[in-house]
Amino acid sequence: MIFFIYQFFLSVLLIFSPIIIFFRIIKNKEHKSRFTEKFCFTPLKRGNGKLIWFHGSSVGEILSVIPIVKKYDNDKSINKILITSSTLSSSKILEKIRFKKTIHQFYPIDHFFFSKKFLNHWKPDIAIFLESEIWPSMFKLIKSRNITLILLNARITKKTFNRWLNIKNFSDSIFGLIDRAYSQNLETSLFLKKLNVKKIKSIGNLKFIEDNSLKSNKADEKLFLQLNKYKTFVAASTHDTEELFAARTHILLKKKVKNLITIIIPRHMNRIKESISQINKLGLNVVSRSSNIKKFNNIDILIVDTFGESKKFYKFATTVFLGGSIINHGGQNPLEPAQFGAKILHGPFIDNFRDVYKYLNQLKISSKVNSPQECANSIVFRKNFNKVKKMKYLGSTILKKTLNELDRSIHNEI
Repeated sequence: MIFFIYQFFLSVLLIFSPIIIFFRIIKNKEHKSRFTEKFCFTPLKRGNGKLIWFHGSSVGEILSVIPIVKKYDNDKSINKILITSSTLSSSKILEKIRFKKTIHQFYPIDHFFFSKKFLNHWKPDIAIFLESEIWPSMFKLIKSRNITLILLNARITKKTFNRWLNIKNFSDSIFGLIDRAYSQNLETSLFLKKLNVKKIKSIGNLKFIEDNSLKSNKADEKLFLQLNKYKTFVAASTHDTEELFAARTHILLKKKVKNLITIIIPRHMNRIKESISQINKLGLNVVSRSSNIKKFNNIDILIVDTFGESKKFYKFATTVFLGGSIINHGGQNPLEPAQFGAKILHGPFIDNFRDVYKYLNQLKISSKVNSPQECANSIVFRKNFNKVKKMKYLGSTILKKTLNELDRSIHNEI
């Protein structure tokens, strides 16, 4: 009954989809031409041979699986790798990575009609979904075609678990379709077991794996040569009000630190103009990354309004404040900046990455701040590369274990 209601709701939503798509394009949340892929219109061909399919929602999930995709991109027994995602930002990330036989398409609407059309076209040999991507219609059709279904780097928060628990019979029928789940923490393993997943193994978080896919170009190098003349503080993955939190931190820090530039990397690019306007009202000079500024004289804030460049700034950052944590959002992934030796600061709301922060706290890499004053007092201007060696070792171990598990499924050994 719930599945029928779910499909009926999607059917009604489809009536209004042209209006929804139109406004999403205006807000730069949707690709102007490729949005049709969400309705299973694609010029891409499947070709012959084995096809492996990875699906992740957005940038974080896609970046976490890139080291694995790169390995299978060189596997001669695999003819094609399909990556699907839901967001425009994730597609822009993939455009910057060179693959031999890996292609990207936007994930279809989870209506029975589109799920069927998608599977008819791509005919994947194995479907690998990332983190908390649970799609009832697609899962049912995957199982009906005897396609192996894997939930990789699985993450179920307590809040999400309680939601699924409210529709227990329905959730059991959907989660029970998963052939194997590889969880990123023990809490998720427990939740998955209660949600009727039969085969569960905790390997660890793929986001511990370091990836060097994105390279700096000559223009980037010139920019960073300029920035290296300054003391820099980075506020990344910031949400609404957190850009102001970073700006107020800058004001306090500027009283005791000369030659300071704060770099803000918002989580959602559609809020850039509003954020710049708010920061300007504080009396700070703001420039955008897209302006291609070459000199930073009298500049307070550099706001990054370009996709997929966080890692470039993490490379020289000494302290990074991770957003989604001052507001009650659950936090953002701190592993990438930590891998580059930066000290990590976060607010009180980190439920989405509590296990990761526990590990970083043990290494004395991260700490909690509640106000701009606490944030300013916690910022350091030196890197610590010694402690991150443990993280890199852990990341390589997780990658090896994950590949061993996936190899057995992909090559039909289990």
